[in-house]
Amino acid sequence: MKRYVLSVYVENKYGVLTRVASLFMRRGFNIDSLTVGETENPAYSRITITLHGDDYTCEQIINQLKKLQNVKKVKLLTDDVKVERELMLIKVKNNSENRNDIMAAAEIFRAKIIDYNPEYMCVEVTGEPSKINAFIDVMQPLGIVEMCRTGAVALERGRAKLVD
Repeated sequence: MKRYVLSVYVENKYGVLTRVASLFMRRGFNIDSLTVGETENPAYSRITITLHGDDYTCEQIINQLKKLQNVKKVKLLTDDVKVERELMLIKVKNNSENRNDIMAAAEIFRAKIIDYNPEYMCVEVTGEPSKINAFIDVMQPLGIVEMCRTGAVALERGRAKLVD
């Protein structure tokens, strides 16, 4: 199964996100992550969707999204033309045995310790999804208490843009 990143430019109106998500549900496709936010034009929002599947599944989803009334543009962002980032907050157990390991990992991954108390430490990490996954792997043996990920956001590199 291949990972796909879709950028969807939609009208910033009530119910649009529900229609987009419902399309996936009706077709039996799973969304790995979905992020949405207002664009430089407040009348429009950008939805970034990540999913796993084959080329046929991705093509079907793109075609179905294009049919939705409030969708203005859909684009598949490939690895060679996109900049992608994700944010994660992760809370880990803090004690004298693992404190130095947490702080060293945070420094290596260019993460920030955003909350500290004698029992727990909360760390903010941003970067490519692979970096986020690697940080989780490092923190796992130290005692992850909870974590929250935003999902991917992505833009095309250089002059290319979703809408003219």
